[in-house]
Amino acid sequence: MPRLAAGQLKVQMKARTAKRSQSVTQLIQRLESLGACQPAIDWLRTQSTPRQAWKSCERADWLLWIAERHGAPESAVRLAACACARTALQYVPAGEDRPLRAIETAERFARGEATVEELDAAARGARTAILTAGTAAAYAALAAAVAAGSTAAVATDWAARDAAAASAAANYATSDAHWDAALTRMSPLVRENIKYKDLTP
Repeated sequence: MPRLAAGQLKVQMKARTAKRSQSVTQLIQRLESLGACQPAIDWLRTQSTPRQAWKSCERADWLLWIAERHGAPESAVRLAACACARTALQYVPAGEDRPLRAIETAERFARGEATVEELDAAARGARTAILTAGTAAAYAALAAAVAAGSTAAVATDWAARDAAAASAAANYATSDAHWDAALTRMSPLVRENIKYKDLTP
């Protein structure tokens, strides 16, 4: 390769790297202004681009949090929250169907097939189930109630956190490792429902 061409290539690569670094820096500044947690900010500093960060993030709650604040369609955010909440249904006792009804109603609402009144009623049912449930089932019901909130922007990241808490409680786990593993298992569910292209730069 001629020396000039090699030099031009080096300049181009340096420019692309600087551009990628700038886009991550801008995203960090944006998230800081929105009050993102410090662990998320620190992790983002290790990523080369915002797109790569979205693809590799293993925290379902972080993905939901940023999706809510970066232009993802409310219906997609709700469906992602429902998918996370569904992972906790295994901890709900047989015969207690209010959490499932809440999730199914939220999914229908996201598709335009249920009314706000139906959604609110289903969410109330899931919250009522919390009062008579054991710890794991209570967290599962709470995840369902969050997913069925009247608007998707009601901290849907808590649907993932409550589902993770249900898993931890059911397994008598007190370490962060079990919590983190549950959130990692849910992260692909978020990306299945929310695409990077749907986020606002």
